[in-house]
Amino acid sequence: MSAFRPRRGVDLFVPWRGSGSWRCLWWSVCVFGVTVGSGDPWMSTEACPSSCSCSSTRISCVDPERGITAFPVLQSEAEMENITDIYIANQSSFSSINDKDLHYYKNLRNLTVTNSRLTYVSKLAFLDNIKLQYLNLKDNNLSSLTWRPFKHLNISYLTLSGNPLHCSCENMWIKLWLGEEADTQDLRCIEDGGARKLLSRLNLPYCEVPTATLSPPKVTIMEGDNVQLTCTTAGVPSPELIWDMSLFTNYVIETSGQISVLRLSNLSSSDHNSRISCIAENIVGDRESSLLLNILFPPKITKLSDAISDHHWCIPFSVSGNPQPELQWYRNDVEVTEGQYIMTMIHDITEREYHGCLQLDSPTHINNGRYRLVAKNRYGTDRKEVDAHFMVEPWGKGEF
Repeated sequence: MSAFRPRRGVDLFVPWRGSGSWRCLWWSVCVFGVTVGSGDPWMSTEACPSSCSCSSTRISCVDPERGITAFPVLQSEAEMENITDIYIANQSSFSSINDKDLHYYKNLRNLTVTNSRLTYVSKLAFLDNIKLQYLNLKDNNLSSLTWRPFKHLNISYLTLSGNPLHCSCENMWIKLWLGEEADTQDLRCIEDGGARKLLSRLNLPYCEVPTATLSPPKVTIMEGDNVQLTCTTAGVPSPELIWDMSLFTNYVIETSGQISVLRLSNLSSSDHNSRISCIAENIVGDRESSLLLNILFPPKITKLSDAISDHHWCIPFSVSGNPQPELQWYRNDVEVTEGQYIMTMIHDITEREYHGCLQLDSPTHINNGRYRLVAKNRYGTDRKEVDAHFMVEPWGKGEF
């Protein structure tokens, strides 16, 4: 099975183990939970749900009598964006974290849902919580948990002990991600017969992280040419094959089993330095193979503007081209000799363009004139002109 996914700009999930240094950092959270109101102004009773306690940055819902079934919704989006810590405990009716439950908590860093009845976490649960670092889901009712909610996050602490996790392939990623920390948490899973075993000792046949290989591994090609890329995936369970890219160039994808061919025709220079990724995903994890298109094309001066005065005078320009074009300036058809007081400065380089100035330090009427920029590489030349007036000629013989 293959699919196309527009470029999303986030890193793929790879099982990772952090150092033990987080233990001290999170000690107060691990032992005491979130201390509401410590140094933060309390939120008004009208703004905070009656079953919870709130400060300007924290929400705590721990009362089992006045229980909650979902995350609290405060009176305004601004109040929710200020929240960095949510602590939920002892909630017998709290069973799921769904797609949009945490949508407005965009600055959330620490989340605890413990000793509740949590059974389900959506794969989009934390889509809008890119700052989330600490996640405590201890002592709930999770039998399985997919890796997909975490693929775009940089989680430094995850605890899952006290959940009835199955000894299944779907939970293998937890073992790979936690490494030795699984034993520190005494994290166990339940086998088919009901026996409990350490998750760190879980070994299942036909359960492995997939692989993805993109060939050729590099592409250097002329604008207007065609190119064919082949992605080969492998793994058990059989992975889904996904192309991830955002291109101006027309393309066709043909897939058969675990091999997919991407055919690009009439390559556009606008796709120079664009990333093309082939991704293999299964329930254990994902892997990516990528390349950057190296498209050769002649120079094009996309902007040449009137001179502007700032700290120095500047004639702004933008130029594209690969290889990087050589630049030469002319004033009134005479080559400009650059030096201490007049020089070409490149201020910004994007994937496809060079942005800069012809910088002039304290120019006078002598520097007035018609300026021509010539950009050249081995594939061609482009030129543009602009009139520049810096100072009125003192003897009134005209501007230029």
